[in-house]
Amino acid sequence: MRQNYDVIIIGAGPGGIFSAYELVKERSDLKIAVFEEGNELAKRKCPISEGLTDRCLGCKTCAIMSGFGGAGAFSDGKYNITNDFGGTLYEYIGKREALALMRYVDEINMAHGGEGTKLYSTAGTRFKKLCLQHKLMLLDASVRHLGTDVNYVVLGNLYDELKEKVEFHFNTPVERIEAREGGYRVFFHGESEFADCGKCIVSVGRSGSKWMEKICAEMNIPTRSNRVDLGVRVELPSVIFSHLTDELYESKIVYRTEKFEDRVRTFCMNPNGVVINENTNGIMTVNGHSFDDPAKHTENTNFALLVSKHFSEPFKDSNGYGESIARLSNMLGGGVIVQRFGDLIRGRRSTVSRIEDGAVTPTLAATPGDLSLVLPKRILDGNIEMIYALDANAPGTANDDTLLYGVEVKFYNMEVEIDQNLESCHKGLYVIGDGSGVTHSLSHASASGVYVARRILAAT
Repeated sequence: MRQNYDVIIIGAGPGGIFSAYELVKERSDLKIAVFEEGNELAKRKCPISEGLTDRCLGCKTCAIMSGFGGAGAFSDGKYNITNDFGGTLYEYIGKREALALMRYVDEINMAHGGEGTKLYSTAGTRFKKLCLQHKLMLLDASVRHLGTDVNYVVLGNLYDELKEKVEFHFNTPVERIEAREGGYRVFFHGESEFADCGKCIVSVGRSGSKWMEKICAEMNIPTRSNRVDLGVRVELPSVIFSHLTDELYESKIVYRTEKFEDRVRTFCMNPNGVVINENTNGIMTVNGHSFDDPAKHTENTNFALLVSKHFSEPFKDSNGYGESIARLSNMLGGGVIVQRFGDLIRGRRSTVSRIEDGAVTPTLAATPGDLSLVLPKRILDGNIEMIYALDANAPGTANDDTLLYGVEVKFYNMEVEIDQNLESCHKGLYVIGDGSGVTHSLSHASASGVYVARRILAAT
């Protein structure tokens, strides 16, 4: 290991990957190291995905959440090119620049194996009117869907190119960062080893939220509380949403509840996809994937329904709130709970026999149970209202046999105070991607990586 680098990047998720890519593309002479707590891409093997078990084993490092490619490596590879959702990067760098960077990232993905995948758009679609007629709002976006399989190919090609120019250190979680004259010292392996650098880019993603909080406290970097998203993942026959997914693929639909005026939104729609487990800091939550390869398609479509909760003083631990609810689900169900919509409405728990007799075959082995014992009433009421509202657009959404998995939680880092260069109060220390609390998507996180790389290049 070289002990002195021009740039150290902490985290090999989208932000870290695209920072490294842009830096070496323009300056091959730069000495760059990437430290990542997970494995390289080829060694990211989840026992569930490998068919070794149908339950999470609580691996030391979750192969789904950590490693080269970050938590998005095994996602369905949706790159939403928009400022309407996915983060607030545009507030720091401007809307035009943010969109230009997202399109640039898309070009790189296309050049590394993504060619031939479809770019969808919700702009000008007939569904906007249909949604408004039923108190729903369809957000504008261009959506590049790579699929889990093609996304993996793109990441593999990027890694093959980068590993010849960048030092990658996998299974090497960073313990601490220390500001020193002219740069930074990064400690790892229980602080028994360290490396120095002139510039440091922190890109640890949502799974690094607790670590990021610790680093900010140690380095006196100001932060402010962010939100937490809570809800369920819906699974139903793909034909019910096919009129939307065939044309739009990913439809971001927002509904304002009548009772509390909370905003409920669809998130991460996976036509013909599968529902999966996620392990975040030892807590089991639920997510969804889909594949570009037709041979891997299922007969189901899944998507999340999420309610965002923002907290004000004196409460600051939004992630802790979300974790407590997820832990309750884990305690009652031994992991993720699944319930038929009809059972939820009738106030009864689901059973194995009722789910087996239903019209929807689950794609995830979850424990039949009662989500009303887990989710707060306000969150659950909002999700139920949204399901009925979607039923007007996609009849069959509110069928008794529609499956609800819980809980789905999207943890967001507290927002780190950074300037228009995405630089912290420490000169040369940049905080990007979802770990900053500013971006919440693959496209925004990747764009932030390119942006910071260009700022560093301009200053050298």
